[in-house]
Amino acid sequence: MVDRGHLGVLPRPTKLADESYLEFLESFRDVLLSKMFPAMAEAGHARMAEDGLDVADPDLPLPVIQKSFGKSPIVPTWQRFMRSQQEMMWRRTRDSFAARADEELAWLKAGEAKGPGRLVIDPDFKVPDYARREIHLQPGGYTDDPLGGIVYHYGTKVFYSGTNDQDELHEELAQLATPPVDGKAGRIMDLGCTVGQATIKLKDRFPDAEIWGLDVGEPVVRYAHARAAHQGVDVNFVQALAEAMPVEDGAFDMVFAYILFHELPLEVIPRVLADVHRVLRPGGVFSIFEFPSASQHLPPAYRFMIDYDSRDNCEPYSPGFVHADFRGMLAEAGFAVADGPACSNGFLQSIVATKL
Repeated sequence: MVDRGHLGVLPRPTKLADESYLEFLESFRDVLLSKMFPAMAEAGHARMAEDGLDVADPDLPLPVIQKSFGKSPIVPTWQRFMRSQQEMMWRRTRDSFAARADEELAWLKAGEAKGPGRLVIDPDFKVPDYARREIHLQPGGYTDDPLGGIVYHYGTKVFYSGTNDQDELHEELAQLATPPVDGKAGRIMDLGCTVGQATIKLKDRFPDAEIWGLDVGEPVVRYAHARAAHQGVDVNFVQALAEAMPVEDGAFDMVFAYILFHELPLEVIPRVLADVHRVLRPGGVFSIFEFPSASQHLPPAYRFMIDYDSRDNCEPYSPGFVHADFRGMLAEAGFAVADGPACSNGFLQSIVATKL
């Protein structure tokens, strides 16, 4: 199989036929989210009104919402389409890169010895059972497929419907990350970094800082390091737990996290927040972009969608997070909590948590 190279920073699938197939699925996904979901939401809310339910009532039980939504034919159709396109996308993405598995694994191996940044892998590290889930239906998840990094990278190109092909979203969020009031940002941690897209963009913004990306998945941090090394970017990666970072107390000025917490069991989140508080110096800032949570009242269509996503898209922990008082948990961990700068994805909440 011939290496078809990259489009900018994005690896190309092994065959043009694979790339074309995935482009179709990308367009299909965009239609499902930008056109069909609003139509589904409107139909579901209309059914609720017919059933005498107040769409603006934040205390409506989810089963009541689901019963009304289920009366509209567009709802199960949307659900089936969403599940099918996700399965088709991951299957074709992995099959394409697996056709060059030896070459891809050799590329990762070559990256291990390259600088300028470091890759830290503990051979005795044990992945907790809670992390060994096939999040978003990705085969092997983030932890168990040696090709998981490149599969994740191209698969999320489709997942973002082409809006993040050159890490544009991660660049936006890195630019929005809030530094400490005193302006000192010498060491920065990208928590739950996966393939290091935000890690690299944080280095672009803070070129003099020491940047680390941390993730539980060995395949994704190996890919992140090889990707950064081949680009000549001086960032570092470590496989570790967010709740037990191998970092000394007060070592970091900033910690950044993008859509990490809804992928953690609710009981793990306080441990992560405690460890972030530990590794930040006084006045250090935790910059968070995340799913909405209980402090924000979600429309019924979003509550319906998040529950569906949990069951049919392997997001087992997101309902617990969405119904939790995340900002209250941050305050209990010793942070001063404030709204952060809004990003182009209006679904996400932005939080700035400063260590007191």
